[in-house]
Amino acid sequence: MRYVVGYSANARGHDAVNLAVSLARGRGATLDLVVAIPEVSPFSAAHAPKVGFETLLHEQARTWLDEALALVPADVPAEGHVRSGESDAQTLMDACEEFQADMLIIGATSNGLFKRFTIGSVAGALLHAATVPVALAPHGYHRREALTRVSCGLGARPGADELLDYAVSMASNRDVPLRVVSLLTLDDGESPEVAEAARSHAGDRVSAALPGGEAGSRPATKTEVVVAQGGSIEEAVDRLDWEDGEVLVIGSSRLARSRSIFLGTTANRILRALPVPMIVVPSDYALKQRTHSTSNETSGEAPS
Repeated sequence: MRYVVGYSANARGHDAVNLAVSLARGRGATLDLVVAIPEVSPFSAAHAPKVGFETLLHEQARTWLDEALALVPADVPAEGHVRSGESDAQTLMDACEEFQADMLIIGATSNGLFKRFTIGSVAGALLHAATVPVALAPHGYHRREALTRVSCGLGARPGADELLDYAVSMASNRDVPLRVVSLLTLDDGESPEVAEAARSHAGDRVSAALPGGEAGSRPATKTEVVVAQGGSIEEAVDRLDWEDGEVLVIGSSRLARSRSIFLGTTANRILRALPVPMIVVPSDYALKQRTHSTSNETSGEAPS
C-alpha cells in the first residue's frame, strides 16, 4: 500500500500529513510525501541564471520535505520526493502513477472555517481529474490515530454498488465499523414512510454487498444504515453524529469520465457542512480494482 501526500509548507500541508498518518496506521501503508515545484524554463526568474534558480528551488523543496518527514511518526514508513511539472495538480497525478499509489491525500485551503473545507485551485483540479481516490483533510485536522469508522454516502445513481464495495473493503480491511448514509431533503419528502423506504433500500444494497464473492471472503463487518433528513443537504449532514476518527467515502458525479473524478453539486454541498475527512472515489475505480485483483489471483483485498 502506498499513499501519495501532496505537501505544502503551510497549515494545509500539515493537515494532509496528519490525515495520511491516520490512514496509513490502519493499513500499514507507506507514505510518499511529494513537494510539487514548477518546471524551470528559460523564461523563469529572468533576474537569475536558470541553473542557479533551479538549484535554489530544489534546495528549498528539500528543506520543506525534511520538515514534512519530521511530522511523520516513526511507526509509519515515509519517503520524500521533489517533483516538477507544469501544474501542481498534474505533478501530483503523475506522482500517483509513478508510485502506483492507492490514494492521494491533500489538505483544504487554510482560509476555511476550522474543520471545514474550502477548495483551492489545486484541490479543485484534482477533484475533477484524478484517477485514484482523493482524501481531503479539513482545515485544522490534527488527528493521527487510526480510523475508527468508515461512512459511505450512498445514492441511487449508477456506480453506487461499486462505491459500496469499496467502502466495505475499506472498513473490513481496517477492522472498523461501516456506516451507510442516505441523505434526504425536503424535496425528497419528510414522511416516515419515505425515510423508511430509503433505509430499506440502502439496507438491501448493503446486504447484497456483504455475503459471497470478494466481500464475503473478508471478516464480518459491523454495518449500520442511517437516513439523515433536513431542509437541505447541509442540514442533513449537520444532523448526523460524526466521530473524530471517521471518514466519509463518496463517489464521483455521473458526469465523470470512466475511472476519473468529477466532484458534483451534491458532494460540494456536503463539503460545506462536513466536519471529517472526505474520500472521493473515481468512477468505476472499485470495479477496476476488483477485476485487477481477480485477474492476478491476489488475496481479494481491495487497496483501500
